[in-house]
Order: sequence, then C-alpha cells, then structure tokens
Amino acid sequence: MEFKLPDIGEGVSEGEILKWMVKEGDKIKEDQPLVEVMTDKVNVQIPAPRSGTVSKIAVREGEIAKVGQTIVVIVEEGGSQTEGSAPPAPQPTPPQGHPPSAMTQPQQGQGGIATPATRRLARELGVEISAVHGSGPQGRVTDEDVRLAASGNAGAKTTTTQVQTHRPSSGNEEVVPLRGIRKTIAERMVKSQATAASVTHVDEADMTELVLLREAFKGSAEKRGVRLTYLPFIIKAVVPALKEFPYANSSLDDLNGNIVLKKYYNIGIATDTEQGLVVPVVKDADKKDIFELAGEIEKLADRARKGQLTLDEVRGSTFTITNVGAIGGLFATPIINLPEVAILGLHKIAKRPVVREGKIEIRDTTYFSLTFDHRVLDGAYAARFTSKIIQTVQDTKKLLAEVL
Repeated sequence: MEFKLPDIGEGVSEGEILKWMVKEGDKIKEDQPLVEVMTDKVNVQIPAPRSGTVSKIAVREGEIAKVGQTIVVIVEEGGSQTEGSAPPAPQPTPPQGHPPSAMTQPQQGQGGIATPATRRLARELGVEISAVHGSGPQGRVTDEDVRLAASGNAGAKTTTTQVQTHRPSSGNEEVVPLRGIRKTIAERMVKSQATAASVTHVDEADMTELVLLREAFKGSAEKRGVRLTYLPFIIKAVVPALKEFPYANSSLDDLNGNIVLKKYYNIGIATDTEQGLVVPVVKDADKKDIFELAGEIEKLADRARKGQLTLDEVRGSTFTITNVGAIGGLFATPIINLPEVAILGLHKIAKRPVVREGKIEIRDTTYFSLTFDHRVLDGAYAARFTSKIIQTVQDTKKLLAEVL
C-alpha cells in the first residue's frame, strides 16, 4: 500500500520529514512509530497504518511532503508492493553536513509549494504563489522568494544562492542545514519584522512585594506537587490588563481590514528548547488559579523540551510572554508572535537602589519590555497597558485579589 502524508488539521498543508524510525526492508507492526514530521506549527510522530514490510521510502529526511503525497510504500503480508499508481521516486539522500537546498535547484515551472504562513505572506503582498520559483528543498517557496517576487527582483535569489552554495569548503567552517524548528523560527521572525510596525516600550517594576508573595506561597505549591515560579503571578497580573486594554489582546486581519478583539485569554509561553524556541499555550488563563497555572506551565514546558507538544497545545494564543530572567541581561526587544499584536518580555530580578519618599532603598526590581504592533496599538495605549501590569504586580492587595 502507498501511505500518504495525512491531513493533521489546523490548516497544515505540508511537512518536512525530520526522521524516519524505519528503513527500507524493515518489518513493521501497525501503530509502531514510523516517521517524525515537522509542520510549520509542531513536530508530529506518525504511526504505521498497517503491519508489513517497508518497500520504499519515497520522501527522504530533510525533504518536504505535501498532504496527500505518498511518503512510503508498505508491502502487507500476502499483498503486492503497490496498490494504485506508483509512488514518486525517492530523491538521493543529501551528503552529510549539506542542506538539501544546496544540492537541488527548483525545476522550471515548479511553484506553489509553501507553508500556510508563506501563502498568507504572498496574499498580503499580492504575489501569485504558483508563479514563484522556490529556492527551498524540493522547490519549496520561502518567505524570501515571495518578497523578491513582490519587489520584481526574483532573479537575485538564484544568483545569491549560486554564489553561496559554490563556496569552497574549509576545515575551519561547518555547514549546518537550516531545517525543522530552526527554519520555521527563521521564517516566522522575518515575517513578523517585515509585517508588523514593531515598537518596544520598556518600564521598570519594583518586584519586592512579589518576591515576598512567592515565598509565602511556595510551601502550598510544593504540597500540590508544583514548582512555583514568578510567571504564574505575572500572568495573573497580565489578564486584568488585557481586559482593561482589549486591543492588546487582539489580532489584525489584513485581508479584510479588521481588528479582531479576543474575549478569551490564551497566554503563549515562549519556551527555550534544544531544537529552538516554541510557544505552548495556556488556555483560559483567566479561569485558573495560581497553582493550576504553575502546574500547566511546568507540564507544557516539559513536553516542549521533549518535542511532545500537540497541535492543540501550540495554537490559539492571544498574547505571549517571554521570560529570560533566569538567563540574565538587562532587557531585550522581543519579536511579536503573529498574528498577535503584542508580546511581553520579562527579565532578571535584581537588587537595585531605588528612591522612595526621598530616601534611597535597596529593592528587588526588573524591567518589562512590551513589543507592540503600532498599526493597532498607539504608544500611549501600550504604555498605559504596561503600567497597569506593573501596578498590579507592585500592589500586594491587587495581586492577591487575582491570585486567590
């Protein structure tokens, strides 16, 4: 039987083959792990649909398969090699250390293979995706290809690629393929910067009361089997600010010219993993107490680092928080997680001198960085939104009202 890449939902039209768990000639059992596929949202492990023998792997690691395309041929016990049309011939495996795009050039007339994110970009820029010659693996159209086509400079990509891929190798350099999550991050970050009118507002927060409050609740959290960080408290301070300033909890529908205000509060949590940055989502954060939030954040972060997140766990966020406090640094300018219009950066809490009522005191302080899309939020609006979060964080009574 020919096994085709299944439709895994949420608008996913294609995926990159990250890893085959089997090889040609292997005997397999139904439901055993068959292949790991990277979509533009999450990694998915697909099980074997039948028991039998792997006759032919039609799409190799690092290549792109469209939904409905044959990726492997399985000979069932007592069955023939194929049922229906023959599968596409497998492409040669790229040499170790060289990206597939450095081996193959897109064929004439080949176009339209692109992620949903790239297709959206093409619509926004008025580019006919089927007419774009892709420079990615298997002729995949990248965001850069679309932008070059929009600028009328599509030929420049080929020239640049040829110069770069024909560089002489050096023992002092290592070529690392840009693929999987890293490639998706690259495409999304470039799209965000090219699409949104990004501005970053930075403000200082006195975290002294929050530090004491967290210490007071740590014992109760441990009894519930959860690790209590500062992040659940910040979420509890962010939600009322989102309710008071609803445009911070919105998205911009460019195609129809609408701002979509969200009346639900799904908070994306930017998570650092060995594979790259992923953003699992805490759903209905306004309906969960401090301990529920702590437990869910811990569970999602663990699943993210293990590459076990489902599509449902990474979709539907309305506002994102990125926390680099444990790493250090003064402050940064985070990049908006489209289609959202704002992202909050949290940073290291440190003891600093603060003037209070004319006297210098040593307090625990930090900086909040809010990057926002100026197409939707004005600077004063964003500043007031950030101030609302800080006011709640600094006021123990307000914060307790949200926590309890």
